[in-house]
Amino acid sequence: MDLVVDASVVVKWFLTGEEDTNQAFLVRDDFVAGDVVLHAPAELPYEVLNALRYSALCPEERCLQAQVVLEGYGLTYHPLEGGVARRAIHIAYGDDLSVYDASYLALARELGIPLITADRQLARAASDVARPLDEYESSADR
Repeated sequence: MDLVVDASVVVKWFLTGEEDTNQAFLVRDDFVAGDVVLHAPAELPYEVLNALRYSALCPEERCLQAQVVLEGYGLTYHPLEGGVARRAIHIAYGDDLSVYDASYLALARELGIPLITADRQLARAASDVARPLDEYESSADR
C-alpha cells in the first residue's frame, strides 16, 4: 500500500508521549517492514526538523539524531514543482491552508493515494484523500 505521510505524523516518531504516538509508530513500523511505501513532498524533512527544533522535548543533539534517522528511512520524496505545485497553490487559496499543508493534499491527489495526517483540520479539509492518523490500521490488522 502507498500513502502520503505528513509532518504531523513523522514528528511523532521522534517525540513520544504526544496524542496518537502509538498510531504514528504503526505507520512507521509498517513502512520499515516494507508493507507500506511512504511518499511526501520534498519539504517534509524541513518541517519535521523545524517542529523538533521548537519542541521543549527535543534538545539539539536529539534533533541532530532525528535528522540522521529520518534521512536513513528513505521515504519517497517528490519535488514541489509543475502540476503538483500549481495544484498545491490552488488548494492553499481555496481551502485557506498553508502551501506546506496543501502540498501534501496535492501530492496525494496527484498520486491517487491516501494522505495520513494527525492534523484534524487538514483531514477535514480533504476528506476525499486524507485519513486521520487515529483511524490508521496496521497492515497486520487488515
